Amino acid sequence: MPEAAELPTRRDEAWRYSAVERLQGEALDDWRTIDVAAGESVHETLLIADGGDTRPTELHRWRVTVREGATCEIFAVLAAAEYARLEIEVTLHKGAHFELGGITVGGRETVREFVTRTIHAEPEATSNQTVRAVHWGHGTGNFLGNIDVVRDAQKTDAAQDFKGLLLEKGATVNAVPQLEIFADDVKCAHGASVGQLDETARFYMAARGVSPDLARRLLVQAFLGDALVALEDDETREAMLKVALDKVDRAL
Repeated sequence: MPEAAELPTRRDEAWRYSAVERLQGEALDDWRTIDVAAGESVHETLLIADGGDTRPTELHRWRVTVREGATCEIFAVLAAAEYARLEIEVTLHKGAHFELGGITVGGRETVREFVTRTIHAEPEATSNQTVRAVHWGHGTGNFLGNIDVVRDAQKTDAAQDFKGLLLEKGATVNAVPQLEIFADDVKCAHGASVGQLDETARFYMAARGVSPDLARRLLVQAFLGDALVALEDDETREAMLKVALDKVDRAL
């Protein structure tokens, strides 16, 4: 019988805020491989929602290779499971593009997170990551994102944009964007912010007869919608956004 894989600990940067105690019995070495051929486009979605076959721990680990001139777009909503994690390691070849749009929502004691490592291995590749987190109760939302630009990957254009929204005291949002750049002709940017609902906007809407519940929903919808702007399939985008919004509505 093969030995069980050793569980990670929070001393490991990639697992710093994770619910590592919930990984017992999980297949930690089970990586899904996605290889996008040169010039091709691949679009993937992941929706972890209540019901169906959702398990207490949802661990998804993907290794992605995007060949020359190819595109890979991944959109994900993590709205269920006590612990949900999507971990992506992507390697970009010349002129390739990687797009990630991610949403985490949750309360109680749940932990939901995105962990990415984007390797710009050749010149002229681009990447964009937009992640939004809305949490309440004692829920936790995490984003750990590494961008690595190797020495020969000139003309790289890479960006990460993370924003967290705390709807109640006790909730936590963690963001750890990191850049490691060895080329000198690149554009790389990352931003991270955490806050609460805009009370000025809520007051403005209330003054025009919008109920508090509807005002909150509209503000949360606009906040989360940023993560799915690049998703061109309108029906899929609306369905994924609805799952996230319904989760917030049921909880608050």
